[in-house]
Amino acid sequence: MSEPPAPPPSPHGLPALRERYGPRYRWLLLLAVMVGTMASIMSSTVVNVAIPDMSQHFALGQERAQWVSSGFMAAMTVSMLTTPWLLARYGYRATYSGCMWLLLVGGMAGGLANHYPLVLAARVAEGLAAGVVQPIPAIIILRAFDPSEQGRASGVFGMGVVLAPALGPSIGGILVDWFGWRSIFFMVVPFCIASLWMARKLIPTSAPGGQAANRAGAALDWRGLLLAAAGTLCLLNGLVELQGGTPLTAATLLLTAGALLLVFVWLARRMLRAHRHAHGPEPLMNLSLFADRRFAMGSLVAFIYGVALFGSTYLLPVYMLMGLQLSPSVVGTVLLPSGLVLAVTIATVGRLADRQPTHRLVCIGLVLLAASFALMVTIRLEHAARIIPLLVLWAIVGRIGLGFILPSLNIGAMRGLGHAHIPQGASVINFLRMLGGAAGVSLCGIFLEWRLAAHGAPLDTSPTTPARLAAFDETFLMLAAICALALLAAARLKPPGPAEPPSPPERHTAQG
Repeated sequence: MSEPPAPPPSPHGLPALRERYGPRYRWLLLLAVMVGTMASIMSSTVVNVAIPDMSQHFALGQERAQWVSSGFMAAMTVSMLTTPWLLARYGYRATYSGCMWLLLVGGMAGGLANHYPLVLAARVAEGLAAGVVQPIPAIIILRAFDPSEQGRASGVFGMGVVLAPALGPSIGGILVDWFGWRSIFFMVVPFCIASLWMARKLIPTSAPGGQAANRAGAALDWRGLLLAAAGTLCLLNGLVELQGGTPLTAATLLLTAGALLLVFVWLARRMLRAHRHAHGPEPLMNLSLFADRRFAMGSLVAFIYGVALFGSTYLLPVYMLMGLQLSPSVVGTVLLPSGLVLAVTIATVGRLADRQPTHRLVCIGLVLLAASFALMVTIRLEHAARIIPLLVLWAIVGRIGLGFILPSLNIGAMRGLGHAHIPQGASVINFLRMLGGAAGVSLCGIFLEWRLAAHGAPLDTSPTTPARLAAFDETFLMLAAICALALLAAARLKPPGPAEPPSPPERHTAQG
């Protein structure tokens, strides 16, 4: 008896799309996911300018209003770990389009909501969508591009994506002034609609590697997901309690977060052994990835880098507004040139990343980032004419440092992983960077409050004093020390062989 004929290839599968669009397809695919990633990043940063108006509308205290940002960050951090499972089970297009629909609905629901709990629920929904989307571009770059093109692709993608947080708050501020806080939530709508249209045209229905999505595949590691979510919430709340709560509550939450982390690691090791021997479900975080030295060191750099980056994003505006007492418009003007320099640097370094070792580029970036923090202590009130030029210059030095790190770190850390492990590697590195970022904001706040108290300097609208500036200077030096610590791990990103990147025997162009 003859076997039934094989089903015809899908017109939306990877081979059909490659044939339809030719060699440029991998760049079109990267552009499609870049639009959605820009929408997710913009939704994470732009809402901050609307918090004062939102607080007044709903009669909220600062702590409750801040959950609009904290809830988004917590949801985004945890959902990153589900990306590999979603891609394997539902494929690129369904996963990506589902996230864009969730982001679109969350934005519209938040803009139309008349009750604060609905606004908060909309922000959590947006955070879940943003977290799943963010590891996808790194997966595509490492699977769809030849090693000699990966740095250039990462540079092009990074240049587009950094414009979202650079321009988002400026556009958001204008929208809030003209149309009120609700307009902020609708900013993502055109991006989501464009990304859904591009997904329908360009993103394959297959899973990573080109194989068909398996909807009857292994179940999601729900126990690991719940442990990760509970541990992240305990960590974030514990750090918040360190700033304004009671020491007992803070200690309880932080100890609980540590205990949940230990249980998470124990469960992941147990599931990994079962997966190897009995083909059981894969753990949410595959700990065997850390056996690769470059990945382990890259993950450590990503966490510390997240602490410094997000911590400085919080500290720098506070320093200029409350320390130097500059106006909000001047603060925006000071930061704009550095954002544009960052976009240009990323595009330039992306090309270098194809020819230069990862550890060298990341180390240069960390040195420049540390220098930009340390040089903040040179700004003095008695030299008023130099304040603005020095702020612009040191901010540019720091953004050039970021431009060296961003296109290089993920690619260099994951070059030693097998293709099957790239989705998990991308989600783990993004998770650790965001976790470091969440901790970094609280760390800067805690350290700054400690140093202000030590100097007897209040942080208010009264005229600034040398004691207040000294507290800010010490906080910037703390961030510089953290970057210096990351240098120790970055130096170990050096590949074991004589050259990087090692060229595989086959070209894996557009493998998806």
